[in-house]
Amino acid sequence: MHHTNYIVREPLLDPAQRVIGYELLWQQGGQAVQDAELEQLVAFVAEHVNDDEHGWLLRDKQLFLDAVPAMLSTDALFSLPPERTVLSLQARYLMDPSTRAAVQGLRAGGVGISIRGLDVKHLTPALAPYASHVEMRFSGIDVAAQARSYAAAKQAALRMVGRPVTNWIDYDACAALGLDAFVGKLHLTPRPGNPVKGLNPTQTIILQLMQMVQNNDDIPKLESVLKRDPALTYKLLRNINSAGFGAGREVQSIRQAISLMGYAPLYRWLTLLLASASASGYSPVLMETAVVRGRLTELLGLHALPKGEGENLFVAGMFSLLDRLLGLPMKEVLETIPLPPEVVRALMSREGMYGPYLALAEACELSSNLVGALAGSLDISPLEVNKAHLSALAWAQAVTQ
Repeated sequence: MHHTNYIVREPLLDPAQRVIGYELLWQQGGQAVQDAELEQLVAFVAEHVNDDEHGWLLRDKQLFLDAVPAMLSTDALFSLPPERTVLSLQARYLMDPSTRAAVQGLRAGGVGISIRGLDVKHLTPALAPYASHVEMRFSGIDVAAQARSYAAAKQAALRMVGRPVTNWIDYDACAALGLDAFVGKLHLTPRPGNPVKGLNPTQTIILQLMQMVQNNDDIPKLESVLKRDPALTYKLLRNINSAGFGAGREVQSIRQAISLMGYAPLYRWLTLLLASASASGYSPVLMETAVVRGRLTELLGLHALPKGEGENLFVAGMFSLLDRLLGLPMKEVLETIPLPPEVVRALMSREGMYGPYLALAEACELSSNLVGALAGSLDISPLEVNKAHLSALAWAQAVTQ
């Protein structure tokens, strides 16, 4: 199949700021995407996030996919789990009787349909057989009117989705009305009113451990630091004993855990932990974005760089959000953490060996038109970028659960 399009994603947050789904858009350097290509998107996504052996790789996430009437009957839809799939359709398409029939068939089979561009006065219970979600243009001006239309939707038993939600005030208004919201770049901006102050005690210990791993300190030293934080020790042992490491026998001692794990994986695990130990007010979505970004940077870079660079690529991607997670300027973050010079270059200026891969991973999540140009300059095909993207998304579900 000939790929010229790139997948970009946008997270969907519920009123408690949890990521409950993603919209995946097919993007082609700013041009409109052809109907037939949307059909390819569905087939491609189905192939890469629905595994014969493990089923749906995105756990409890829903995927919103762009749709046009022509693709409502595509076979590819049958390979996606209906309860996790939502097709976004323009309201005007529902004027057509054959489209309405197709939509009703999909709804009967459990597939979600999200209606866009609907005039609020058409929000009636009559929509219920055709839609599970309705997208509200959220302007943040007339919340009273929004609330009335919301009441109408409640009667129609539809989930409401706010869009675009570009600031936290609008998000809070959405949340107060019980709306889910697509947040684009919002989750990358600090929430006013709950400043985070630097590092908490657990993070300080994690940083110390990272420093020691980088210095190749011996295991007893690491062990003595870990012992100061029982919760951390517990997490380490739980991590080792989970299926991922397949140690084959219960590991009870820190020493055994570290030697089984090896220093490079230990470093990666500490990175994940540093971000998840953050107390910032917007951590769930930010944490997940950081993990996807880390894994995606790694997968994109391994295309051309030697395998041993995976750890550094991952850390560069993951740490690119650490300033937001810790509420500190990046410069200060980098003063607290000893990182290889190339990783620092990537974080400060998106340059050097890892920088361009990090920039490409970022572009995939900001629905920016840069994806094609960045991928082209790195000589990575759209197919490879898209595969890496979906694979990173699936990997993040497994480690952040």
